[in-house]
Amino acid sequence: MKTLSVSRLTEAERAELLPALKGWETDAARDGIRKTFQFRDFTQAFGFMASVALMAEKADHHPEWFNVYNRVEILLTTHDADGLSMRDIELARAIEQLL
Repeated sequence: MKTLSVSRLTEAERAELLPALKGWETDAARDGIRKTFQFRDFTQAFGFMASVALMAEKADHHPEWFNVYNRVEILLTTHDADGLSMRDIELARAIEQLL
């Protein structure tokens, strides 16, 4: 993944890009997007998190997340942009490709 702009997405960009991210919901309070993933067990959930962590590190864009047993909740927002940016969209797309 290449380093992308950290400018906040416009309303038009959001309207165009967000519908394609199936299952991702907007988080108005954080100006980000979030999704909960459910796995067979903890090992599968942790493996998923490890894969996401490697992608995120390479992109220098890290998710906020929470894990309990087989559930992983991910929030993507760009702190440098004070909200949702193209970096979040691209990381969400990459996460979806893992599944």
